[in-house]
Amino acid sequence: MTAAVQDWQSIARRSTRLRKINFVLLIGFLTIVSIPVLLPFFWVVVISFSARTGGVESAVLWKACSILVPAVFAYGGFHLAVKSVRRRLIAAGALIAASTAGLYLTVGDDLHLHNYRFLVNPNLVEELRGAATAGGQFPWVWVAFINSLVVAAISTLFKVTIATLSGYYLSRFAFRGRSSFLQGLLILEVFHPWMLTIPIFLVIFWIGLLNTLAGPILVLTVLDLPFFIFIMKGFFDAVPWDIEMSAMTDGATRRQAFRYVVLPQVRAGIIAISVLGFIKGWEEYVFVTALRTGNSYWVMSTYLYYVADDVMGVDYGLVAAVSVFYMAPSLLLYLFLQRHLTQLTFGGIKG
Repeated sequence: MTAAVQDWQSIARRSTRLRKINFVLLIGFLTIVSIPVLLPFFWVVVISFSARTGGVESAVLWKACSILVPAVFAYGGFHLAVKSVRRRLIAAGALIAASTAGLYLTVGDDLHLHNYRFLVNPNLVEELRGAATAGGQFPWVWVAFINSLVVAAISTLFKVTIATLSGYYLSRFAFRGRSSFLQGLLILEVFHPWMLTIPIFLVIFWIGLLNTLAGPILVLTVLDLPFFIFIMKGFFDAVPWDIEMSAMTDGATRRQAFRYVVLPQVRAGIIAISVLGFIKGWEEYVFVTALRTGNSYWVMSTYLYYVADDVMGVDYGLVAAVSVFYMAPSLLLYLFLQRHLTQLTFGGIKG
């Protein structure tokens, strides 16, 4: 009996050791693969805080990234290994303090906020590029920021509302033409939206929405709906019919059962498509550019393009600073709601 117990303990220790080794190897592999993807983003951030009129010093980039990259990956590994929120916050604070001290000692003399002056100077880009640029109507960055926020937020609201209702009805009701409708959604996903740029431009022109923010809002809503409807249908399919029937048996109407019983079960799906819809609306460039003539409206993507498109010489520090400002809302939104995005492929309720 004692020998058998020792054998099981030996097998358990070996299994635990192998699991830890596999975990370390997996994390190491993912870290190595992700470095080429993340490094350009670190470069952009460093350039925005260090570039001057004369250009960018590569030595500053490598010194700063040699501190920032290990700090980010160290926190990522600590975040995976430790479940305590308090310890995670302590580790984050310690890494931020250590990184700040390291940056100050190595490249502190090269860091500045001069490239972010576009946030407080509404005429900065006009002064740098000249009044002839973009017809002398280059806006303040906050105008483009608000327009992008309007396009992303309103299109996301339409996408989430329509996709949620459509997904529910496709999941719960059997009606004539249901299979054909689902097949049609799949067919729409086959064609890349850019193939439809000219027809969409003509339709928007004919209905009088050219040179308005309503045009890209409508187009972005329609193009993303097939995919989002399929996502929400999957979440509603995972909600047992018995739950809804029990609510209606207890006296709730169909609408009340949907609102108070079913919707809370698919909250993860709603948050997921909200985040994806907002990011797609925020980063859109093709249709917000194709559906305007002249300078009728500006969004962040067009603002960044014209900042970088300078025939007199590109101000790399300014371009990098605008890029960081442009990326910040999407990055913050993803960081705060990433837990819900990881549940995208799971069902509507948990076991």
